[in-house]
Amino acid sequence: MGGLSIWHWLIVLLIVVMVFGTKKLRNMGGDLGGAVKGFKDGMKDGGQPAADDAAAATPPAQVTAATAAPADDKNTIDVQARQKS
Repeated sequence: MGGLSIWHWLIVLLIVVMVFGTKKLRNMGGDLGGAVKGFKDGMKDGGQPAADDAAAATPPAQVTAATAAPADDKNTIDVQARQKS
């Protein structure tokens, strides 16, 4: 009584086909297959960064006081952080 027989699965499949239609199900299956293929390719190439990723992997330069905007700029708002007590 706890398990689902083949007839239960066929009824569920029939209801799903009636709700979504065969074309939509085919498109969803193709999208899912493409996602799985992309995931597998990503996992295979995961240890080797691509040439495009090498440039993106470098961290941005830090902003120092010498390169920061002057404090008297009218667009700059000076605030002081305080701890909540």
